[in-house]
Amino acid sequence: MTQLRTDAEAPAEPPAAPSPRRRLRTDRVLLLLAVPGLLYFLVFHYGSLFGNVLAFQRYVPFLGIGGSQWVGLDNFQRMFADPRFWSAVGNTLLIAVLQLVFFFPAPLALALLLHSIAGDVLRRFVQSVVYLPHFLSWVIVIALFQHMLGGAGVLNGALADLGVGGVHIIGDPDLYRPLVVAQVIWKECGWATIIFLAALTQVDQQLYEASAMDGASWGRRLWHVTLPSIRPVIVLLLVLRLGEFLSIGFEQFFLQRQAVGPEVGEVLDTFVYYAGFADGDFGYAAAVGLFKGVIGVALIYAANKIAHRLGEQGVYRG
Repeated sequence: MTQLRTDAEAPAEPPAAPSPRRRLRTDRVLLLLAVPGLLYFLVFHYGSLFGNVLAFQRYVPFLGIGGSQWVGLDNFQRMFADPRFWSAVGNTLLIAVLQLVFFFPAPLALALLLHSIAGDVLRRFVQSVVYLPHFLSWVIVIALFQHMLGGAGVLNGALADLGVGGVHIIGDPDLYRPLVVAQVIWKECGWATIIFLAALTQVDQQLYEASAMDGASWGRRLWHVTLPSIRPVIVLLLVLRLGEFLSIGFEQFFLQRQAVGPEVGEVLDTFVYYAGFADGDFGYAAAVGLFKGVIGVALIYAANKIAHRLGEQGVYRG
């Protein structure tokens, strides 16, 4: 005989989902905190996209977008025929490759070093020290390097005391590219370790213990446990970095461009500034900026596809 299920034995019904109005009322504080960030992206990132129409005009500020002459693709034809543009592209690509090769692994190496420090007090102290340069403006950073490595800097003063000829590293075009990469590493390496340190805390400690019991050395545990565990984070950050491959910065290069000359110190961001604001050719500058944005989108799309082929999620699905 089939027994009747009592009310106590009946499965509990899942709670009803809160209504959208109730969720808005409950999360109103969090939503208000998100408003400034949302407005920032809407105004300065998405709103500025409408300014790309200048790339197809001979824009005159006094006439505005509606009164300026439409020139179609003339600005892009000028851009591809301009040797100054290709010089800026070459400098940008070379510095971007150097940053990808030397700067991108540096935060990971620093995070592994900080993660291996046993004492919590020492770890916090080192983290605080390496984070500090991030909060300095590029004006202060360039001034510090100028005082250390400039013609009248500390290094040349020490060499003069030893009777050795001085070196002017800041103004040497051959040393300019390694110098700017070293500046980025010194300023941003500590701050960039935050994400890697957060990923390292999620690694299962039992994997380390099991590999140590099997006789694996520190290098083996690093290669077979640590790096595979944080590989999704590494791939994600690499995809995002490739999306900004041509956006290597403005202030850092603008402040040092005159010291080495535009042949070595000109990058796309400074080229857009001088073409638009110094020469008043806003349509041409907008065309260069649009070209850089399109290349960035293509790079992040290709890198995301490669991440999917490697079995990682990447930035987005599809």
